[in-house]
Amino acid sequence: MVLNQSVSAVVVRNPQLRWPVPEDIHERLVGHIVKSVARRGKYLVFGVGEGHLLIHLGMSGHLCWMAEAASPGKHDHVDLVFADGGVLRYTDPRRFGSFHWVCGEVGSHPLLKKMGPEPLSEQFDTDYLFSRARGKRVAIKSFVMDSQVVVGVGNIYACEALFAAGIYPAVPAGAVGRPKFEELVSAIKRVLAKAIEQGGTTLRDFVGSDGRPGYFKQELQVYGRAGLACRDCGAEVLALKIGQRNTFYCPVCQVG
Repeated sequence: MVLNQSVSAVVVRNPQLRWPVPEDIHERLVGHIVKSVARRGKYLVFGVGEGHLLIHLGMSGHLCWMAEAASPGKHDHVDLVFADGGVLRYTDPRRFGSFHWVCGEVGSHPLLKKMGPEPLSEQFDTDYLFSRARGKRVAIKSFVMDSQVVVGVGNIYACEALFAAGIYPAVPAGAVGRPKFEELVSAIKRVLAKAIEQGGTTLRDFVGSDGRPGYFKQELQVYGRAGLACRDCGAEVLALKIGQRNTFYCPVCQVG
């Protein structure tokens, strides 16, 4: 929809997001063509003109494509208007999202340069994850949620992947053997791929670009199921705090 389109205007109704919207965003974008659209971690990356526009959606933000501009609502903060009349509108009730401009190589931006590999990429494999874990005392769940190790494995998916791999979430990362890391890498890729296929799962007010909520919640095995029976063995699913995050696990299926 926006690829190869020329930006004709940028409408900033509220620049005070997590970080202020760049004051020069208009001159950076207007009159230039969107040459590429990609993603890095939780950032959307638009190659425009001589640089890149990074957009982070925050916890409740979303982008909506409209064939023509409609009257903005209270939480519609930024519009990218294109030459064909189409509008890419950024809506964010909590204003935790952000817009950034990067000149030149996008990977050089401070928010991106220390990021680990994408979990569905070939770079994220058993050898990589096992080697990064050597000597680490941090809990395995916190380890796989560290964006400098691997991006995109949030709390829900970490719980689900560790369950699928049969790993107790509080065990030190360095104490996990290579065979279990092989299972864990496979589980992370499988869980994320399935979540993407089904629309993901997040806050109750999240909707996708088609206006529909994520439905992966229906498939969760342990997350949010404390006190209920494990779907595999029937034992009671338990909860504990790891790194300030609620963590759910089966004490029978996840013993090491």
